[in-house]
Amino acid sequence: MPGNSRIAPITGSVIFLFVAPGVVAGLIPYWISGWQVGPALAGIEPLRWLGGSLLLLGAVLLVETFARFALQGRGTPAPVYPTETLVVTGSYRFVRNPMYVAVVSLILGQGLLFGNLAVLAYGAAIWLIVHLFVISYEEPTLARSFGARYERYKANVRRWIPRLTPWTPKE
Repeated sequence: MPGNSRIAPITGSVIFLFVAPGVVAGLIPYWISGWQVGPALAGIEPLRWLGGSLLLLGAVLLVETFARFALQGRGTPAPVYPTETLVVTGSYRFVRNPMYVAVVSLILGQGLLFGNLAVLAYGAAIWLIVHLFVISYEEPTLARSFGARYERYKANVRRWIPRLTPWTPKE
């Protein structure tokens, strides 16, 4: 049944959402900051608004990317149950790694909102770890799995800095 074929990717994605981003972007920043609001960084109160905006953007982006992997890609973000198809729609038309951008945005948003330098430093460390993972494992794996289609996508959509206009694949 078509409906049943979606149950496993949806269930796997929801579990992975709580296990990976839930811990990395939720639990660990909480351990670091206690989610206590301190003085604004450098006394610049608008940084809190920027932090709140990053949190909102990150949350929306994370939900969109996870849903897209489960429903369109018929898989999960977890390497043990990858998507069956290369996902290049939605936010993926602007940046190759919107899920990681979302996670880092959630962490940095908390650091700015709470005025917590340790959370910001943690966010920078997570970005570096993710960057190294992407270039050493994820990109080579996607190139092997999806070949020329991924190479075309990679040539047109940047890894971290979003395009101003959405990319449209020409198949």
